Amino acid sequence: MAADQRPLAIALMGPTASGKTAAAIALAKAHDGEIVSVDSALVYRGLQIGAAKPDAAEQAGIPHHLLDLRDPWQTYSAAEFAVDAAAAVGDIVARGKLPILAGGTGLYFRALLQGLSPMPEADPELRAGITAEAEVLGWPALHAQLAEVDPAAARRIHATDPQRIQRALEVHRLTGRPISYWQAQPGIARLPARVLKLVLAPAERAVLHQRIERRFDLMLENGFLDEVRGLRALPQMAAVAAPLDLPAIRAVGYRQAWQFLDGQGSAAEFRDKGVFATRQLAKRQLTWLRGELDARWFDPHMQMDRLGDAVSRFLAR
Repeated sequence: MAADQRPLAIALMGPTASGKTAAAIALAKAHDGEIVSVDSALVYRGLQIGAAKPDAAEQAGIPHHLLDLRDPWQTYSAAEFAVDAAAAVGDIVARGKLPILAGGTGLYFRALLQGLSPMPEADPELRAGITAEAEVLGWPALHAQLAEVDPAAARRIHATDPQRIQRALEVHRLTGRPISYWQAQPGIARLPARVLKLVLAPAERAVLHQRIERRFDLMLENGFLDEVRGLRALPQMAAVAAPLDLPAIRAVGYRQAWQFLDGQGSAAEFRDKGVFATRQLAKRQLTWLRGELDARWFDPHMQMDRLGDAVSRFLAR
């Protein structure tokens, strides 16, 4: 059997606040690597503090790819990510460097590593209509509508996941076919590389919750609310009729901050909502990661040496 000649890449996955940024930078320094962000918030300009985007000091000496690709009033799809990330990986490999895919956006990882079926483009007017419908009927009612037209998708999508319910209904109403049909069609090919999947996650859920709480408080100390005030002051954002529907503002923490600055609740309530939303994000990420059966798990507090050894052995094959 011929040897596998595909280039090597590392996928460093994990829930929010698990320490992926520091670990990816350490791996890049140790193995002459470059980092490809796999994070749906980091693609937006102006989302710095609340998105925990690597700052200039962290990026120093280590090329980072797929940061700041769009303005916060624009959109960016998983399909666009898959194309851009594959191009970045190809460029990194061509220069003899190691691609390190680091982030926690499961849809982006799936699009890149497993391929992506063709999907119709988003329709802002239709999405706005679905959102308005949900405001009257509630998302559980729209989930019931989805179950009627696409039972397979409804089984996968939770009744409390408005973004995915909206997208599934949008696709069906645009095309007359369920989203599960489109997901089964051939589309963007998977990344042509041998990938070592690593998951960085504390073994104890309570430890992750503590990390999330500490990081959110640090973001507030570092001026997160001022960052959101700056976003709100941009003329392009002021012109958006429903800013809370923008993917950038749907990012965890930003929605809660925006609502607080709209006058909803006290500062303490905003802080609690932000921490809770981040914990819920981590829960969803962990659920996805448990489905990555070929991934190896490491605790960031006790097993970083083992993670480093796993990478070294993979690269030495």
